[in-house]
Amino acid sequence: MKIKVLVIDDSAVVRQTMTDILSSDPEIEVVGTASDPIFAIRKIESDKPDVLTLDIEMPRMDGLTFLRRMNLTANPIPVVICSSKVEAGSDNAFKALEYGAAELILKPQIGTKQFLMESQIRICDAVKAAYCARNKINVRKTILREDSVKDALKFASSVAPKLDADVILEKGPAPLTLDTTEKVVVVGASTGGTEALKDFLEMLPVDAPGMVIVQHMPEHFTASFAKRLDGLCKVTVKEAENDDSVVRGRVLIAPGNKHTLIKRSGARYYVEVKDGPLVSRHRPSVDVLFRSASRYVGKNAVGVIMTGMGDDGAKGMKEMHDAGAHTIAQDEASCIVFGMPCEAIKAGGVDEVVSLQNIAKAVMDFVSK
Repeated sequence: MKIKVLVIDDSAVVRQTMTDILSSDPEIEVVGTASDPIFAIRKIESDKPDVLTLDIEMPRMDGLTFLRRMNLTANPIPVVICSSKVEAGSDNAFKALEYGAAELILKPQIGTKQFLMESQIRICDAVKAAYCARNKINVRKTILREDSVKDALKFASSVAPKLDADVILEKGPAPLTLDTTEKVVVVGASTGGTEALKDFLEMLPVDAPGMVIVQHMPEHFTASFAKRLDGLCKVTVKEAENDDSVVRGRVLIAPGNKHTLIKRSGARYYVEVKDGPLVSRHRPSVDVLFRSASRYVGKNAVGVIMTGMGDDGAKGMKEMHDAGAHTIAQDEASCIVFGMPCEAIKAGGVDEVVSLQNIAKAVMDFVSK
């Protein structure tokens, strides 16, 4: 059975491009398009889509108003926000995520064959992730149902990663350095992660250990995401830049469309931000970050894997676990989609499974030992 999608955008070009991209996936069927939410309401009644892709700025009714009204209904439909990369629109995009949108993607643009191929992967995966999250999208207040978990695992297993972390950083022993006890936390998240990370980071004390986070998110949005978190948290939060130091009280968010690795020079931990192919279908990839932590931080690392579809991070967390790191997975009940934590648990790389509300405590309890 295919996932039925309704595309809502005031641009005819975008509607056609999205239709072409989504129709290329054998698991997805575009059942209709609409130029604004008023037309979309009629289409929803007749076509009964499983997922909506939604622009924010549209005539007659803006996307945020439509989304809020949708989530007041008895059976809200999962929404993927399809936004432009204009910085001015970033705040509205994050408001949409707060209002219950499942995913955020960039509008497809004309580019190279490689660019279009990667856009296809990201857009189709976002729709599948939204479909998996459909029973928990009502502003994160609905109750998890068994079929939601089964669907999440089904689609996670059907999305095979194309490349692994070897293309960015090969496995190998850590370089010989002076011994240190300074702890570093690395975190990976995807669908539902923007709000989960906010909840997690708000609970951290000002002197929390240095932290690097990969949240699957398009470029041009991670800087705004970091700025938003910085205004809410006791710790300092910023988008990672090449050679940034990883120090107590600072959280670095991997920039969208760039891989981020943690490295070490003497007693100093820092990040390397670099280009490269998609790893586990993502850039940035959690597996790349976790691979670097296993190699350069080892037993001083704490790994956290949170809500998200697919298996990005599962292999890397097992490598961290085998290197002596302490590893934590978000539990099923508090995840929007249990794919990534579930795959990490199945791979045997998780030491502790806790609820979202207890992750910060679990991290601080371990590092204080």
